[in-house]
Amino acid sequence: MKAFVLDRYGKKRALRAAEMPVPELRDDEVLIEVHAAGVNLLDAKIRDGEFKLVLPYQPPLILGHDVAGVVVKAGPQVRQFKVGDEVYARPDDFRIGTFAEFVPVKEASVALKPRGLTMEEAASIPIVGLTAWQALVGKAGLKKGQKVFIQAGSGGVGTFAIQLAKHLGATVATTTSAANLALVKSLGADVVVDYKTQDFEEVLRDYDVVLNSQDGKTLEKSLRVLGSGGKLISISGPPDPEFGEEIAASGFMKLVMRLLSLGVRRKAQRRSIGYAFLFMKANGSQLREITALIEAGAIRPVIDRVFPFAATNDALAYVESGRAKGKVVVKIK
Repeated sequence: MKAFVLDRYGKKRALRAAEMPVPELRDDEVLIEVHAAGVNLLDAKIRDGEFKLVLPYQPPLILGHDVAGVVVKAGPQVRQFKVGDEVYARPDDFRIGTFAEFVPVKEASVALKPRGLTMEEAASIPIVGLTAWQALVGKAGLKKGQKVFIQAGSGGVGTFAIQLAKHLGATVATTTSAANLALVKSLGADVVVDYKTQDFEEVLRDYDVVLNSQDGKTLEKSLRVLGSGGKLISISGPPDPEFGEEIAASGFMKLVMRLLSLGVRRKAQRRSIGYAFLFMKANGSQLREITALIEAGAIRPVIDRVFPFAATNDALAYVESGRAKGKVVVKIK
């Protein structure tokens, strides 16, 4: 099969177009013929070696964390899916590889593709949808009437999270540039802060939840817009001790995570705020919940550009540029 392969870690290192064997199918997996694959900053960070301690992949490695396609084979333990089903998924860590013509995915991580979506639209959903769901529903328990601040509203996670938060009945604030004001308003943002001319810390007060996706300076400022009892959920770090437990990290790594997050956890505690780090996980049942919202018209995919498979490296570079409004997708079939 055709695939894009990372031969070794390196900043902005190009992936190599190669012929690779189709991966062997495990008993609890389906083999998906990939029609489209979402492109995420996570792919670039793994390529650059930023996650080597948490996700110690051994190159050569096929990247890609979002897939939409058709089931072409099912393992003997698979009960929910059959050959010919149109599906989408975020493959589990250490079984990634959607920048290829075929990818095996655990049955428990797969869902039927939402009706009415193209393969490209479906491929744009899993990572950002599951990230928003696990942050706002899982970690935050966001409720009707609460106020949530979602950073970078025109990005992949932001465009999805705004819609999910509005569906849950929250008042939504976000940051973006003036050029993307109409987009985030159309998705449901109530308060929009132009990050080029305004400081969100001066505009927002007594929020219940912040979804942080930016740097450490923004994380610190986010603490100050939360009211007592608020929750700060970060998808950009630093990792906390609970995450170390979740991934069964070594004693040394748990200590590193504890130290990395010590400062923000102490500051949060002094303000009676909860801090949690989220590294999203594959989850087919949550994807089915997301499918229901998409089919009901509560959430729509937002895609900036679709690249041909041959231009996978260009797609990665475009995602890294930070200019994308919504998601970037590679069309494979």
